[in-house]
Amino acid sequence: MVSESSLLPVLCLLGPTASGKTDIAIQLVDRFALEIVNVDSAQVYRQMDIGTAKPDADVLRQTPHALIDIVDPWQQYSVAMFLQDADTEISRIHAQGKIPLLVGGTMLYFRALWHGLSNLPKSDPEVRDRLSEYASEHGQDALYSRLQKIDPESAARIHSNDPQRILRALEVYELSGQTLSGLQNQKARANSYHFYNIGLFPQDRKQLHERIAARFLKMLAAGFENEVRTLMELPQMNSMLPSMRCVGYRQMWQYLSGEINETELQDRGVAATRQLAKRQITWLRGMDNCQLVDPFGESDSLGDQFLNESLLAWIETQQEHLL
Repeated sequence: MVSESSLLPVLCLLGPTASGKTDIAIQLVDRFALEIVNVDSAQVYRQMDIGTAKPDADVLRQTPHALIDIVDPWQQYSVAMFLQDADTEISRIHAQGKIPLLVGGTMLYFRALWHGLSNLPKSDPEVRDRLSEYASEHGQDALYSRLQKIDPESAARIHSNDPQRILRALEVYELSGQTLSGLQNQKARANSYHFYNIGLFPQDRKQLHERIAARFLKMLAAGFENEVRTLMELPQMNSMLPSMRCVGYRQMWQYLSGEINETELQDRGVAATRQLAKRQITWLRGMDNCQLVDPFGESDSLGDQFLNESLLAWIETQQEHLL
């Protein structure tokens, strides 16, 4: 058995959207020997800056974030690809004498880091909806044909008239980048890391909802519409791509396509972001390997300088292991 002391330390900061992860992470980097690794499945895409609340160029120059802007928005980026990239960045940061600080709200990525991909990913409503729309548009046979090309082993076991199992096999592939049959035969990930996990868990949901609404309006004022309009003009882009199914982008695409009006854009964009935050909080609530802190518990400010003292106190107690 590998002893805990021989494992490389990795600090993780996770929480729901709009809970202040980026601001807190930057302040932690200023205080400790840390370097940030992005764990946000939307911020990996280039040309998607405003709608993903990506740190601006000045912030990224001053406080580099690994795994931001690494793929084009028409490309696929899977959990398996993230694991490979994250391992590379974690090793690089340790080699420089620093501690990796993994920051984001893509809970599936965190779970894959902690436990590997041998456990099948949980169902994702957005992926499931996208596959269902594809089946509605092209027919169930087209969906089964897609599975036969991607995962012939699973297709041989699944009847062509079993839409639920076909959908699940394709969903697993989209979420993990690996076939259902391959994952079912895969061993658990052997980690060489010891994770110190901090979860931002807002007790005041009203304040979180206010931040979500304010941030969406700020994105609109910053030119979110033009950002998506530019993406729509690229020949490689379509509304079914994973990048364009991200919260906010899906609603803006619908607005620019004339499917909804401006009021519906705002209402649906905020509602979708709140639903995402709710799912992220549910993940956090079910975790038993996370130190939960309330990011709003000691300040009424929504400013960039807020740093939770209980969070700092917890990190201070871990310095013997972390630094």
